Amino acid sequence: MRNSSVRTMFRSPLVVVVLVLLVWFVATFLVLPNATLLISTFFPDGKLSFRALEKLVSSDRALNSLWHSFALAATLAVTVNVVGIFIVLVTDYFKIRGSRVLWLGYATTLIYGGIVLAAGYNFIYGKYGFITNAVRNVFPDIDPNWFSGYFAVVVVMTLATTTNHMLFLGSSLAKIDYQTIEAARNMGASTWRILWRIVLPALRPMIFAVTVLTFLTGLGALTAPLVLGGTDFQTIAPMILTFSKSSGSRDLAALLAIILGLATIVLLALMNRVEKSGTYFSVAKVATPLQKQRIRNPLANVLVHVAAYVLFVVYALPVLLIVLFSFLEATAISTGTITWDAFTLANYATVFGTPEVLKPFVVSVVYSALASLIVVLGMLFVARVLHKHRNPVTSLLEYLLHIPWILPTILIALALVMTFDRPNPLIGGQVLTGTTLLLLVAYVIIKIPFTLRLLKAAFASVPESLEDAARILGAGPLFTLRTVLVPLVLPTAAAITALNFNSLLDDYDAAVFLYHPLYQPLGLAIRASTEGENNLDAMSITFVYTVLLMIIMSFTMYLVYGRSGARGRRRRKPRSLGAGSSGTRAGVGPAAAVGPAAAAAATTPVTAGAVMPTVTSGSARD
Repeated sequence: MRNSSVRTMFRSPLVVVVLVLLVWFVATFLVLPNATLLISTFFPDGKLSFRALEKLVSSDRALNSLWHSFALAATLAVTVNVVGIFIVLVTDYFKIRGSRVLWLGYATTLIYGGIVLAAGYNFIYGKYGFITNAVRNVFPDIDPNWFSGYFAVVVVMTLATTTNHMLFLGSSLAKIDYQTIEAARNMGASTWRILWRIVLPALRPMIFAVTVLTFLTGLGALTAPLVLGGTDFQTIAPMILTFSKSSGSRDLAALLAIILGLATIVLLALMNRVEKSGTYFSVAKVATPLQKQRIRNPLANVLVHVAAYVLFVVYALPVLLIVLFSFLEATAISTGTITWDAFTLANYATVFGTPEVLKPFVVSVVYSALASLIVVLGMLFVARVLHKHRNPVTSLLEYLLHIPWILPTILIALALVMTFDRPNPLIGGQVLTGTTLLLLVAYVIIKIPFTLRLLKAAFASVPESLEDAARILGAGPLFTLRTVLVPLVLPTAAAITALNFNSLLDDYDAAVFLYHPLYQPLGLAIRASTEGENNLDAMSITFVYTVLLMIIMSFTMYLVYGRSGARGRRRRKPRSLGAGSSGTRAGVGPAAAVGPAAAAAATTPVTAGAVMPTVTSGSARD
């Protein structure tokens, strides 16, 4: 990155065009909506008013939702850490038989989540779920609502959010120098003492960061409380959705969204402050790769194996049942009885043979593809400008572009609705609320920070000598960008596009506020299928939707991580032939790809200064 004066920067016509468009976009879609939300909440009639706060204090439902959200977030901070750390230890630290199979089971939540995961658990364990009906056939007195409320939400969200531990914490564990463990063992330390006094303290910074992200996830949870919370356990996000539907309570919805946004900003600032304070541990200059440890106590070894495989069943069973149920008649699922006659391909024939049924899937694919391509193409130019020209103007724009990372999706969606429900001169006097365009704009906004961060890292990995050589040969800035720089960062850009596409396919949080009635996305169709017992056919269709989503997401994850990991292994093999082997600089050129760290970053908010893995040439994870 080069320091550049503002005057020097504006000598390039390309930079001027990019900055003008960028300033317009930031002002119109990032700054104005949030300012409108604040003004409409505290200055409804042009003067300061605390009417929304008075409504909040007098509303038992709103106050209960605040309490439930913070209680859920605090609970998840404990349960997710317990389960997540255990998963990392049994797959990456201890010698456990079948650890690779265990990892695949634990990683199933990488290929389905959000509304799809919540609906899947509801169809299996909920009031009309298969397991519940099967058990009630034997024990009729069992409460059909046993899997609902606080308990159900905690269980589902605990299992869904441990992926951050597998990605972040697993990467940190691999960086621990094995020599420190060997030294402790030579001094007589036991396996558990080494774990408690050396390994876990070394992981403390990442555990803290993941804990904050988990707390934020619980605080802004929408789909799990909406589908499984029932009437007695509703959190902030579902209340915002409910209050936003009425013009008389929209200011209360805005206030709740602001509270959620402030909590997010405070916690992320705390995380950054802790991350920047000092050095937590040190390793040798040439670290010895970590080796898996044996559990020497026979009883402890058996207990850990049993717990690991029980957890494997808990993770893998919903995926297996979803695939199975996609081939079953709806009546077999609702009654909890499976016979050979109940197996059918009619569900798939209905999805692929009925345009009205396939339409939500196609709508989501189109929205996701367009948003992924637009944000990557736009951020290619922006990342290039921000990387090449470092000055107060570009620094300010970069901070503003990270607004979507420090604000919940619900707040962004609500702000867009309230801003563009009337003609706006910044968009040519058009009204966007109620159109198909606003959801696309929201998807682009949401993915800007993640895309920008990784593309900047990709540009930073390109040697400056290549650009200097192109300039000496007479190439202009645009020609250099098109023929020299873009081909080098294209693999990273393609991987980011795939990850963005994956994460938007089953979106519900933004779609529920911004969708067009004639073009209902997949997330809303899945949510509708969970409402009541009269949606048996919709239940079967949802299982087919889920299987298709899992296939697409699995294929995308393979393209992004599987192939890049294989390339990384092939690149490392020639190095053993001798020190004289030459190759491309690490992380440069077509071999560079988005590391596993990107997947978690796609669905969790982190700030620009957060210390997270970014772009690698091997296979790390989110």
